[in-house]
Amino acid sequence: MEKARIAVIGGTGLYKIEGITIKEELDIDTPFGKPSDKISIADIDGVNVAFLPRHGVGHRYLPTEIPVKANIWALKSLGVERIIAVSAVGSLKEEIKPRDIVIPDQIIDRTKSRPNSYFGNGIVGHVSFADPFCNELREILSQTVSDLGYRFHQGGTYICMEGPLFSTRAESNLYRSWGGSVIGMTAIPEAKLAREAEICYGMLAFSTDYDCWKEDEEDVTIEMVVENLSANTRAAQEIIKNVVKRIPEERLCSCAEAAKYAIITDPSMIPEDTKSKLEIFYGKYWKK
Repeated sequence: MEKARIAVIGGTGLYKIEGITIKEELDIDTPFGKPSDKISIADIDGVNVAFLPRHGVGHRYLPTEIPVKANIWALKSLGVERIIAVSAVGSLKEEIKPRDIVIPDQIIDRTKSRPNSYFGNGIVGHVSFADPFCNELREILSQTVSDLGYRFHQGGTYICMEGPLFSTRAESNLYRSWGGSVIGMTAIPEAKLAREAEICYGMLAFSTDYDCWKEDEEDVTIEMVVENLSANTRAAQEIIKNVVKRIPEERLCSCAEAAKYAIITDPSMIPEDTKSKLEIFYGKYWKK
């Protein structure tokens, strides 16, 4: 089985990366079920990159149905240390125009019914999430997007809503009053579980519309979203092909040891079934 240090999770419209060599397609079983789809191991200029379509090929999963625990576990099993998440978002700010790229640095969680932690079932842990996106990875993404000449915004707050319906106008204006920059449906629990798994997580958020707050604009429709996202797909592929060459092997950020002091439970009290499922993440800590 091929290994990869870098993974790309593709969002709406990005179900594959054109013009690259696929070395292997992996159908992985995890303790949390099957991932969204097979994981492709691609060769991008000599670098192995794992690619997983978040919603499955053909877009089969609602945001609330995405098997995120399985996705992150499967990527960890392949040796992934950094995830580049590609997402479609609505803009909550005038200056973030449709088809702009945002590299967010914060999240507000407005989801309601999604399992968002590997902890529980006999193990208690509390991982820091003050900065939900890896700052080291964000800098690399920002520099790459800038060098390629795309219009982008460095930093911003991603509002993660439940979906699948889009916002009401009142909700959209509320999120603007909170200082939200963009709104989407998939960063949570993906970012939380990546942090618990000690994987760096960075996002390329592609604006597809002005949500519904901007009353002089046409209300958001799925047709509008798909049209704008299709126009961004080539940009996403170009950015990915360029950014992987800039990612160093050594990680200097704190993500690599995010759970080092997080686990409160006495290892001798953790149920064996729970230990078995989470060995891939935390075995190095309770074996000490």
